[in-house]
Amino acid sequence: MIETLKTLCALSGVASHEDQVRDYIRRRVEPHADSLRTDALGNLIVFKRGAKAVGNRLMLCAHMDEVGLIVKSVTDEGYLKFGCVGGIDLRVLLGKRVTVGEKAIPGVIGLKAIHLTKAEERKKVPKLTDLYIDIGAKDREEALTQVEPGDICTFAGDVAEFGSGMLKAKAIDDRVGCAVLVKLLEEDLPMDCTFVFTAMEEVGTRGAFGAAFSVTPEIALVLEGTTAADTPALEPDRQVCWPGKGPVLSWMDGGTIYDRELFELLRELAEKNGLPWQMKHYLSGGTDAHAVQRTKAGVRVAGISAAVRYLHAPSSVCNISDTKQMLALARLFIQALAER
Repeated sequence: MIETLKTLCALSGVASHEDQVRDYIRRRVEPHADSLRTDALGNLIVFKRGAKAVGNRLMLCAHMDEVGLIVKSVTDEGYLKFGCVGGIDLRVLLGKRVTVGEKAIPGVIGLKAIHLTKAEERKKVPKLTDLYIDIGAKDREEALTQVEPGDICTFAGDVAEFGSGMLKAKAIDDRVGCAVLVKLLEEDLPMDCTFVFTAMEEVGTRGAFGAAFSVTPEIALVLEGTTAADTPALEPDRQVCWPGKGPVLSWMDGGTIYDRELFELLRELAEKNGLPWQMKHYLSGGTDAHAVQRTKAGVRVAGISAAVRYLHAPSSVCNISDTKQMLALARLFIQALAER
């Protein structure tokens, strides 16, 4: 599970450019699938038969994409001006390493040196228009031999275990959900399941809507990474959830009110099987459930997430035990539905 997660996090998959992630997942799961296809939006939809034939009753989904940057123009001096793909806090960008385009050209995000700023400037978050990517080009002409407007930029960084059972990497949101689905697909299943690795969640849950419309499930289980926000800078009433305290069971977020019966089923399964679990103490964010729930005549949705610090940043952090417990709880959920 953890090695799969590490491999997935190292891949580039900014929203609408999920090719590397999708290709890796396809290679891993194709030997275990009864059918698989990539739809017009880039979703990878995999069907696997289980011991009980129920067709498309259950869909499990996790999004492949991550936040990133896109080149908008090149200055005469050879610097790249860029925009954000997905929600990114500009405060975390300065000095971060990126790779640009299909050639993975290395670059660094820059800003006017602090020694040259005025006191008032230092009190404000830099504007996106003030930032640029330095790829070491001497001028615009040289830069354009390596990159061009429209190229996608991915955060660069190491994937590593550290501290007391923690993992740091980019894109834990939502490669953790993808890793859970990959591992489930490699197992014998108690019932038929459709697994959807969605595209473009970070830019409006676009892929999930099309996938759910196509699959038309009765029930969907969304596997995600969610904002931990357990750091010292936050007041206790604004902290969301805590890495190391088990999977987060979703009852409500910024886009969805989850199915109450399915929420209670997840809670009961966790408690009966000795798995820790938690709920969000402060509601924020949203998931693919937002789109899936509203598809056609409606879909009953449930969610299991890992608490992740520094979401949508060049490096995020999760607890390794939480990810393994996510897998265990998802497995119990499938078994419980198969017995109904």
